[in-house]
Amino acid sequence: MLLKQGIAPNEHIGFLIAAARRRINQALGRRLRHYRLTPRQFWILIAIREHPGFSLTEIVAHLRMDYPTASRVVFALRRRRLVDVREDADDRRRSRLHLGPVGAALGEELHGLATSIRGAVTQGLSGAEREALGTLLGKIIANMDRFHNGRYPHAPSTAELQR
Repeated sequence: MLLKQGIAPNEHIGFLIAAARRRINQALGRRLRHYRLTPRQFWILIAIREHPGFSLTEIVAHLRMDYPTASRVVFALRRRRLVDVREDADDRRRSRLHLGPVGAALGEELHGLATSIRGAVTQGLSGAEREALGTLLGKIIANMDRFHNGRYPHAPSTAELQR
């Protein structure tokens, strides 16, 4: 039985986060079919549009994406001539990402979709709710980073979960 807020009393937060992510990707994916882009390609294209000259490492940090995935996505965008990789003028070991002419035109066309999807995600949330959600998701991400890296000492007890 679901409550008014859409959450059952025993529903796991991880499942809710996964469901929210799926819904976002489904809504975005439906709108991207015409452009033959995946949601990951879309967000990298938008990130490069909003931050021209980002390195791959900066894209990874900005989008909270793992490096191998981001590298594969950038490679696919390069193959389609949407993204150009240029040598960093100050550090030849680093490359900088820019939109090519076709990518720039596509990024301009899709920028409104990025704004719309960002707005849809937080529709109906107050500023305080958005801030609280961001804080809580940040804590969950940090918890999972610790768990992934073997630094999570124990599973929380029922009493800890109820606090």
